[in-house]
Amino acid sequence: MKSRKLWIILAVIAIAGVAYGVAGKGSGEGIGYRFVAVERGTVEEVVTSTGTMQPTETVEVGTQVSGLLAAVYVDFNDRVKQGDLLAQIDPTILRQEVRSAEASIARSEAELNQARRDLARITELFEAKISTASDIETAQYQFDVVEASYKQAQISLERAERNLEYTVIRAPVDGVVIERAVDAGQTVAASMSAPVLFVIARDLSEMEILASVDESEIGLIHQGQEVEFTVQAYPEKAFQGRVSQVRLQSTVVENVVTYGVVISVDNSDGSLLPGMTATVEFIVARAEDVLKVSNSALRFQPTEAMREELAATRAREKSVATSGAVQAVQAVAPMGDGSVSGGEAGGVSGGAAGGSDGSATGSIGAGARSAGSQSSFLYFVDRNGKLAATRVETGITDRQSTVVSSPELFEGMQVIAAVGSGSVAASASTAASNPFQSQSGGRRPGAPMM
Repeated sequence: MKSRKLWIILAVIAIAGVAYGVAGKGSGEGIGYRFVAVERGTVEEVVTSTGTMQPTETVEVGTQVSGLLAAVYVDFNDRVKQGDLLAQIDPTILRQEVRSAEASIARSEAELNQARRDLARITELFEAKISTASDIETAQYQFDVVEASYKQAQISLERAERNLEYTVIRAPVDGVVIERAVDAGQTVAASMSAPVLFVIARDLSEMEILASVDESEIGLIHQGQEVEFTVQAYPEKAFQGRVSQVRLQSTVVENVVTYGVVISVDNSDGSLLPGMTATVEFIVARAEDVLKVSNSALRFQPTEAMREELAATRAREKSVATSGAVQAVQAVAPMGDGSVSGGEAGGVSGGAAGGSDGSATGSIGAGARSAGSQSSFLYFVDRNGKLAATRVETGITDRQSTVVSSPELFEGMQVIAAVGSGSVAASASTAASNPFQSQSGGRRPGAPMM
């Protein structure tokens, strides 16, 4: 018995639901809309990229000699002045090389003095016609060879002394130590290239971002262009920058061509650190004090029921306009003239073919941008609770909102962004659904009566 009553209740609910759905479909009251407001403000069209924060100028401090690091005197984040001692390489072996070079000079100098005396003696014998020309040439050759050896020994001593000086590693510039790659007791080997011991940033109050921009958008970037960027450390804060260089060298990664763009950044407060990843927005165009609307309203596609309602509204407007025009012509025609000529009637009919917004009918149901133009349609509910549409010209976009212009648009106007049951209902009795009614209840001056 209970089961039978339950089936009866379910059947009644189902019949009521079908009846409500049919009634709602016929009257249009079952459709709910989600609205967004037309706002006034600023829209910026941007090109987005990512880059790495880095100091404007960095100096890598290395060593030209090999050896054991006897001591390291600085650490990360230390501020140094030019000439400050950074590290010391054990100088024992290089001091021995200096002493060896000094000994070589002493030997070469003795040999040079002996060769000079031999040359003088052979010269005297040659003048006395005791020795031959061959003897004096041999003595001169020996002197030249020993003199060259002496000069070479001097150069070796200078090199050894300079290498000994290189064991003391000093700061080449004023700045901050941002990298230390060695520790005391570590052995460094300078062979083909000097190993990097420290990296010093000259001035962290001025930073730069090296961003990569796709080749399809690099034409929109130019020197001096304004830039906004954010970093993960301060996600709610927008930093400002300016393009200082667009590099001509391209980079190809997985068949994608990009170009490097250098952005100068003021870091007087020291909040930006080297190595931070920056999300960069290059401001390509800006429109201020304009009407804008959410892109969801421009992407909105009307349902089939909405298209039918719009078509019926257009047909009624066309019929009323045509009837009124024909009556006006008949009123001024001479008595007994008969009906309006086919040409006049055709002209009246053609003039009434346009919609209430002055645009041609037929494509309004598409809800998308018109091909080959920068126009689109926005849908709204008029003051009588009827669905209506208006053609708008679109401008730049920031990917969230787009600049729109139309004689029928005004700040605060509610336009349709989505359809769904349970949303804000579109009815004439709801003040919020009336796009031409201001917050105070008045109508916008000059707004057309729908």
